[in-house]
Amino acid sequence: MSAASHPTRKSDPTVSSEEAPLRAVDDRAEHPARDAHAALETALFEVKRVIVGQEGMLERLLVALLAGGHVLLEGVPGLAKTLTVKTVADVLGGSFKRLQFTPDLVPADLVGTRIYRPDTGGFDTELGPVFCNFLLADEINRAPAKVQSALLEVMQERQVTIGHTTHAVPSPFLVLATQNPIESEGTYPLPEAQIDRFMFKLLVDYPAARDEVAVVERSLAGGGAAREILSPAALARHQAAARSVYVDRRVMEYAVALTGATRERDAEGWVEFGASPRGSINLVHAGRALALLRGRDYVLPTDVRDLARDVLRHRIVLTYEALAAGVDADRVLDGVLERVPMPPIELAHGGR
Repeated sequence: MSAASHPTRKSDPTVSSEEAPLRAVDDRAEHPARDAHAALETALFEVKRVIVGQEGMLERLLVALLAGGHVLLEGVPGLAKTLTVKTVADVLGGSFKRLQFTPDLVPADLVGTRIYRPDTGGFDTELGPVFCNFLLADEINRAPAKVQSALLEVMQERQVTIGHTTHAVPSPFLVLATQNPIESEGTYPLPEAQIDRFMFKLLVDYPAARDEVAVVERSLAGGGAAREILSPAALARHQAAARSVYVDRRVMEYAVALTGATRERDAEGWVEFGASPRGSINLVHAGRALALLRGRDYVLPTDVRDLARDVLRHRIVLTYEALAAGVDADRVLDGVLERVPMPPIELAHGGR
């Protein structure tokens, strides 16, 4: 099967995904891609009634939810990261927990523990705050590695083992962790094994002047409350639809080529270690979710290209020379995206 079997009009292979949002499904009465697109667009509109700007972050959060990934946010305080996650939880009808990471935190504060009951002579299990749909790990690099590693099992396996019993977390489950880039005192850098489990690392910047004026104006009115638009069961159906999005082999090869290019020794010697195979896997899975969010049941190379920086920037280890020269991962990825050409994908006429 090839991408040519999908019904749409002839298109330029390098056309942007936003320029052809519903070409693949306009002519069908019912289709999971169109249903998911409509439902998620409505949910996104409801979130934007509370959150001003940050369109890129909101889109990536929905992509992570559809693909079953987790998100690491990096930005200065006061950019509505906490409010964004809580609003998404309200709109999607899920439970929300916020956990402030501090140096005195212990793993039991995250996952829970067993408590002895003198009256019964037995132990009861008290589940921790990770048992929710949306977990905000605020300033995750404030806690030592022992606490950070407590999230490893629940992020990867969607379960927690306390004593001899394994407890599954609710579905959907999204960990959104934040870290402050302007403070390094009293922080513990995330281990590579931990940071590699995040699907995205998003850099949140200051809002535009126009958006900031709107934020101030809404604060005078007391802000707004988001309504529940989707249920966890509906989101699970859309996640299943994302898993059925078609991925051409050339798109997979393009994702692998991008990830492999980060491992090549460049002339400047900026890269110490490139992205792991998780980078390729997450590029393809996130590309399927983004295609669904944009109303298509097939992935285009532009979907993978649009996500490359967010998926790969935290998986690259830079050399000391790069850090001394002020080179960041995005600059390295700019060169990778220039060197690796996008494959042409021909879209055919007619129906199936």
